[in-house]
Amino acid sequence: MKERPLLLVSILALSLACVGLILGPALLGSQVRLGMTSSADKITSAHRQVTVRGLSEREIPANLVLWPLVFQIQAQQLDELQQSIDSQRGQVIDFLLNQGFDREQIQIVPPTITDREQNFYGERRPSHRFGADVVVLVRSDDARQVSQAMRETGALVTAGVALTQNYEHRPQFLFTDLEAVKPDMVAEATRDARRAAEQFAQDSGSRVGGILTATQGLFSIEDLDNYTPEIKKIRVVTTISFQLETP
Repeated sequence: MKERPLLLVSILALSLACVGLILGPALLGSQVRLGMTSSADKITSAHRQVTVRGLSEREIPANLVLWPLVFQIQAQQLDELQQSIDSQRGQVIDFLLNQGFDREQIQIVPPTITDREQNFYGERRPSHRFGADVVVLVRSDDARQVSQAMRETGALVTAGVALTQNYEHRPQFLFTDLEAVKPDMVAEATRDARRAAEQFAQDSGSRVGGILTATQGLFSIEDLDNYTPEIKKIRVVTTISFQLETP
């Protein structure tokens, strides 16, 4: 009679153990899945970001001008050629001094002399045996002064100085002080990028956090247009990724 209750207790304990083995992994699996979902939400939130570009542009006068005044001389004899070179070169220098340039800004470039009869072919000889390309170079940091003097060179042509111009001897208006404006322009481009990111954040119900990555593009320096080489347009673009945060 006493053995039957003991048998019932044993059967009940064994049944509970089996239920535990069946339900235990299921409950554990549910806990693991919930934990993974929570972690994934945190990762997704941490990687919300927006990538935008910022622009900075400025118009700045050129700070270095190389202005070659080129003219050609012809003569039958070398001594005549040299006399004409000296005479017309003196006219060019006087013109530049009258335009307000200092003597130190005017450089004499050795002339290029050609003996045309050395490369003569056929029966018709050149009218002048010798020719010379003569260059007087102005080196100035005042682009406005150079531009004004260029407009007055008709006086030299009227005086008999046949000025010429080609690609090799063309005026060059340069800007050489990029380091002086680079920090401010990069900061301006960064502010422009942040404004774009803030607009995006506002539209998406977020707020802009810190910078995740930033890339500075190359600076470009170009003439303002084909007719205003003395004014330079300087441009830089930055690419910045900002973190987006939940308000």
